[in-house]
Amino acid sequence: MLRTWFSVPLWQRTAAGFLLGILAGVVVGPASAVWFKPLGDLYLNLVRMVVVPLVFFTIAASVATLAQAGNVARLGLRTLAWFVITSLIAVLVGFAFGHLVNPGLGLSNLPLGEVRPRAIPSPLEVIIGIVPTNPVKAFAEGNVLQILFFAGLVGGALVALGDKAAEVRRFVDGGAAVIFRITRWVLQLTPIGTFGLIAWVVGRYGLASLAPLAKFILAMYLACLFHIVVVYGGLIKAHGLSAGRFFRGVLPAQQMAFATSSSLATLPMTLRTAVERLGVPQAYASFAVPLGANVKMDGCGAIYPAIASIFIAQYFGLNLSLTQYVLIGLSAVLGSLGTAGVPGTSIVMLTLTLNTAGLPLEGIGYIVAIDRVVDMMRTATNVTGQVLVPVLVAKEEGILDEAVYGGTGQPAREPALAPAE
Repeated sequence: MLRTWFSVPLWQRTAAGFLLGILAGVVVGPASAVWFKPLGDLYLNLVRMVVVPLVFFTIAASVATLAQAGNVARLGLRTLAWFVITSLIAVLVGFAFGHLVNPGLGLSNLPLGEVRPRAIPSPLEVIIGIVPTNPVKAFAEGNVLQILFFAGLVGGALVALGDKAAEVRRFVDGGAAVIFRITRWVLQLTPIGTFGLIAWVVGRYGLASLAPLAKFILAMYLACLFHIVVVYGGLIKAHGLSAGRFFRGVLPAQQMAFATSSSLATLPMTLRTAVERLGVPQAYASFAVPLGANVKMDGCGAIYPAIASIFIAQYFGLNLSLTQYVLIGLSAVLGSLGTAGVPGTSIVMLTLTLNTAGLPLEGIGYIVAIDRVVDMMRTATNVTGQVLVPVLVAKEEGILDEAVYGGTGQPAREPALAPAE
């Protein structure tokens, strides 16, 4: 039975768990849905268990490899450039669908949910906060940005020391191999975790509770789907690659992101997807994907603030000026970089955007009740973008393994990382 189970592709097993979770949630309803939650929580704990060591070992090993190849700076700058470009497009998509659906018109007396006030760090505080005062504390608290910074320093030191640090380099490479193996074991539980998470969400919320804000949910889902299919698909085709193969490759990461609503929880699957299903060299993917999981948020950092701002303006009968649209767009794109690593990023992002545009902050309370439902699609969009950019950059640099991308090969153990000519 186990052999038959594991012979089925993971994405198909996950899809089955997803559909069964919806059915179970509808059948049991709100009263009993809580019984499914431990399945999802246990799975999330296992995934979060591997995130910190995965980030440290993969970043340290990848920076050392990229630095030896002499293209770490170019790859980093090109990756960040695509992060910004696609985020700007995402904001425009959010504006377009916000006005197409008009989610805030015709509504009155919506229930006001509880919104916990969150401190928004200044840009200087964010920059200072990236540097850990105590790396051990950063590991214990799971502060991924600080771990990224420290791992980058370790990788750079390994290159600078050369043969003097050969033993440490072997330890880091071995640690990356071990944590990848553990990650593969954990990811085999994705169908079960997806079943528990989706059954709990569907059972808890039900369809009736979503009706008052159905237009807002519709606007978010349509905008995210358009951004994924049309924008991302168009960029893939513009780079001479098959969009169909990209979407088939990224599907397992999308499924997991939708179920968990967490880019960091999906990080192990996202990294595996980029390397094993889409042919991005492991050394580069291990650098770009964890970075993207923290700063590449087209769903919650660009589309969501744009549509939510339009919703709140319409609900309160306010007309947005051109200046406000520009401020919303800039704060969304730059804020996604500036609030990386802050808990409750979507609410922090929206607070920052509304403050910048001069819109009433109490409007957040009207949409917070359905935040979990919207967050599933936001995160799926985020994760798709976190895979897309490494694929685009790898193709531009001539280091994409197109045999793996096309589904006809296996990723090389030591992928070529020669500088682009």
